[in-house]
Amino acid sequence: MARKRGRVAAVLGAAVLVAGTAMGSPALAAGHGGLTDQAPCPGLDGFTCGTLTVPLDHSGHRPGTLGLRVAVGGNTDAPKGDIVFLAGGPGQPGLPLVGRITQRMAPLFAQYRLVMFDQRGTGANALQCPELQDQMGSSDLAVPTQQAVTDCAAALGPDRRFYSSADTVADIDQLRQALGDHRITVDGVSYGSFVAERYALAHPGHVSALVLDSVVPQQSYDPLDLAALPASARVLRLACQATGCTTDPGADLAAVVNKYHNGPAVLDMLTTYEFVDPDFKGIPEILHQAAEGHPEQLEGYIQGTREGDAAPAELLSQGLHASTLCADGRFPWGSSDTPVEGRAAAVDRARAQLTPQQTWPYDAATATGLGTLLSCLSWPREEVPPAPPAHRKLPHVPVLLLGGDRDLSTPTEWLRQEAEQAPLGKVVIVPGAAHSVQTRSAPGRQAVYDFLLG
Repeated sequence: MARKRGRVAAVLGAAVLVAGTAMGSPALAAGHGGLTDQAPCPGLDGFTCGTLTVPLDHSGHRPGTLGLRVAVGGNTDAPKGDIVFLAGGPGQPGLPLVGRITQRMAPLFAQYRLVMFDQRGTGANALQCPELQDQMGSSDLAVPTQQAVTDCAAALGPDRRFYSSADTVADIDQLRQALGDHRITVDGVSYGSFVAERYALAHPGHVSALVLDSVVPQQSYDPLDLAALPASARVLRLACQATGCTTDPGADLAAVVNKYHNGPAVLDMLTTYEFVDPDFKGIPEILHQAAEGHPEQLEGYIQGTREGDAAPAELLSQGLHASTLCADGRFPWGSSDTPVEGRAAAVDRARAQLTPQQTWPYDAATATGLGTLLSCLSWPREEVPPAPPAHRKLPHVPVLLLGGDRDLSTPTEWLRQEAEQAPLGKVVIVPGAAHSVQTRSAPGRQAVYDFLLG
């Protein structure tokens, strides 16, 4: 939600939960609800790995449990408690990122103990949908076939409805209890920011502060992407100014979409390319060439990013990705509790009502032709968890809202939308930065250090 963008760089997307206690970092809780099978983590010096057993269904109506792998740092005397990084996606495991996060955010770990875990349906226990995985890789905008979607839902069966963000929020609170923590500070990146917000709304008494990086608003992602569509012109023009290009990439993008009707593929390429180069060097030139009737280089970039998005389920599970997005999402037809038969007509009505001002430099067909929407169009009808009331305020705690002005995955328009729900919010937008600001930008990291350590 994507926003949560799943793609190549969601491997950098993470959420951080920082647990604060008055007496420093607590020991792991023993017995029921604690961590079991604890042993040194292979290849991770100083970390202990264990298993957190959680209910498949937190309501208790459906029997069964899941074992979530957890890695805990050895800094038991950390004066500010535990930092739990949550991987993004949705669909990405946490344990493979321990080494990267330890390096990138090192100044935090004199004060906090690092904890990471594989969310339900990820990593070694990834939900497997081979055809959908092949078609989408790490992207959430790539357009899957209807057969791949329905085959995935059938393979996962009715238990797929227990992989929503609400289930992850409940898992996090069980982890908090297993660690012996009372209040936590939550730092969420991309999809992690959405989980952080939902955790704060569900458990306001257990939150002391929030860092929201590359923000997905608490109302969830927009499957029509009506913030990212117009943001493309703004972002490309900023990048053009930085590199001294002489064309108008916004106007050229509009001409390309009008000429070739390839809006979803172009947007997918651009939101992958921002992780390669936030300045989008070369992109204005190939858009200008395509607008003048020479699309060969543009088609090569599109194909190249499709190949680069390839990823196995163990790194980013598209089965989990679809299960979560379809459970969480609100679509032109409503939720996934709506009969499948009427959904296409609802999409047609939504397309007819869109204005050029809402979609430029793309078109209405782009807005209703993205993988974020089409992955759930034929997803079977199922019960979905209730969403929090719209425009509900976050708890009265300090909130840092962090973004990059070159981010198309989670555009700053979303950040400002969520800032309206943060009574004690502070907005920091880093010029020249794209997605996952604190892990990919020195000014972004410094903003988090100042917030968490100052």
